[in-house]
Amino acid sequence: MAYISFKPTDYFNTILYTGNSGASQAQTGVGFSADWTWIKSRNSSEENVLTDTVRGATYWIRSNATNASAALATGLLSWQSDGFTVGNNGVVGTANNYVAWNWKAGTTTGISGGTITPSAYSFNTTSGCSILKWTGTGSAATIPHGLGAAPGLIFCKSATSTDNWAVYHKSITASKFLTLDTNEAQQSVTTAWNAIEPTSSVFSVGTSGRTNGSGNDYIAYAFAEKTGFSSFGKYQGTASAADGPFIYTGFKPAFLIIKRTDGTNDWMSYDNKRLGYNVDNNALNPNLTDAAGSTDYLDILSNGIRIRTTDSLVNANGGNYVYMAWAAEPIVGSNATPGVAR
Repeated sequence: MAYISFKPTDYFNTILYTGNSGASQAQTGVGFSADWTWIKSRNSSEENVLTDTVRGATYWIRSNATNASAALATGLLSWQSDGFTVGNNGVVGTANNYVAWNWKAGTTTGISGGTITPSAYSFNTTSGCSILKWTGTGSAATIPHGLGAAPGLIFCKSATSTDNWAVYHKSITASKFLTLDTNEAQQSVTTAWNAIEPTSSVFSVGTSGRTNGSGNDYIAYAFAEKTGFSSFGKYQGTASAADGPFIYTGFKPAFLIIKRTDGTNDWMSYDNKRLGYNVDNNALNPNLTDAAGSTDYLDILSNGIRIRTTDSLVNANGGNYVYMAWAAEPIVGSNATPGVAR
């Protein structure tokens, strides 16, 4: 049985808001000052905006494109104790409806080890979240992450070049990677993660421009699994809506990402704040600018997810999928209410 001693919403939380085209718009309800905020318009075709405290407010990077990190003076302007402030750019603050996913890290000293020293970072051993910035060497190297446990998930992007994203997921191993900005299947290329699994202190990078090009700056979001708070795993599709796969997470998911690994299918993301009832949990796509779809795909349950469609995006017969999930409520915890289905 899952057990945690903290409230999941102290370290991850989703808020919904409507922009008003103002030069400065405070958005509250997060419950903490986030270190990574990912914003997407729900009802219009806009970029996925990823901003973190390591690169600094106003600097954004896109999950759906290869663009380098850049300043956006009218984007996310700052973080506060209960949220953040955005400007009037269409990606975050015009009269559209938005969703913002927020993670807390916060420790900015104490990382050591590895052969590349991060130039800036923020990590949290309780929630298993680490944000790291480094300069590539072009040679195989190791990077300390500060989590005290091996990461099961890493999103990595060059901040200074137009290389694609590289995603490590423990279920496909370090000899392969996924590409966050495209619908590509997993690639069996060892140069991204040097075919070496992460340890409790470091993760490895090879010679790929996606993770370690000489002289390029990189940003990575690394996550270690925490029982009752985060879960990274895999499942196989059945092509049955009536008897679709059940994915046990040990908690009621607050945020979920699914990607087929053996097919060219889009990334799919869901959360517990939009709409708010089963089966109508509409997807957004990290690799696309599209507004939220209206197709019914899955149920969010008190202890995991049940797939409710035959769509190959999440349930092709024999298809292989990975998932990444963070908790709204654990099954049980000393500082949280029991999770219930939607």
